[in-house]
Amino acid sequence: MRIVSLLPAATEILLALGLGPDVVGVTELCETPGFSPAEWMTVVARRPAAPASPASPAAPTAPRGEPGGEPLLVVDGEAMAAAAPDLVIVSDLRQVCATGSREARAMVAGLGREVEVLAIDAVTLEGMINAVQGVGAMTETEDAAMDVVIGLRERLQAVQAIVVGRRDRGFVAPRVGAIGWLDQPYGTGWAVPEQVRLAGGWELFGREGARPAPMTWESVRDLDPEILVLMPQGLSLPAVVAAWEALPRPDGWADLAAVKAERVFAVDAAAYFTHQGLRIVDGIEVFSELVDPLAFDGMAPPASWVRVS
Repeated sequence: MRIVSLLPAATEILLALGLGPDVVGVTELCETPGFSPAEWMTVVARRPAAPASPASPAAPTAPRGEPGGEPLLVVDGEAMAAAAPDLVIVSDLRQVCATGSREARAMVAGLGREVEVLAIDAVTLEGMINAVQGVGAMTETEDAAMDVVIGLRERLQAVQAIVVGRRDRGFVAPRVGAIGWLDQPYGTGWAVPEQVRLAGGWELFGREGARPAPMTWESVRDLDPEILVLMPQGLSLPAVVAAWEALPRPDGWADLAAVKAERVFAVDAAAYFTHQGLRIVDGIEVFSELVDPLAFDGMAPPASWVRVS
């Protein structure tokens, strides 16, 4: 089977299921630890232009892929045809792959051959687990998919056992504010509030399974979280730190509870929160260490977060 993945999360799943040799097309965003497109893979979707720095005055007021923001990816019709896929995996959620399934399906229909299209629109932990099983069923790798799902659930259960034990001993879930953009602050959405909850915290700025919404620094001050997490969409940890250092601090910043407690963190948004695939559980482990470092010291992947001021 020849597979084109227009979704970083799907690429992660395909690799985990041992289907790397079958993947003939990927996107510019399909990068996972230890993975870069192999010589037989065609990059069929690229960024339309270099993104502006979130710290720049010329930066978009909405994150790429959100309403009003710039698109994440544009599919190359010639590259798609050259890949000659039997299966194309897309997303209808424009924050993940801004070409969406409509454009991809139109291109597939024009290939002049029978091609299956699978849409993955997982915005929750269970949705991602279902996506793994769906890809397994579509590619006849159900056993490998079950092994992946069991591994994810075992890691989640390990976190949950500690969270429940700490709660039973009187640990109070701290109030967490996750900020999904910087110059024009956005809350978070999709799976991030769920990740915080499963890690033992209480996320203030987003709703589980909902699209991220714009907010203001005034609302950040009003809610005054005990922990602030900076996670602008699509940025690596060094890029998040650089963007934050380039911005002037908002009015009243020094008076925030999280700032006073030195609990303001930058995280690797691109790796663990923007293109949530199998690393959705890694993201929970990141939050667990930030929420309750006494119980979860060393739980987060190495170099996944730093403290900022």
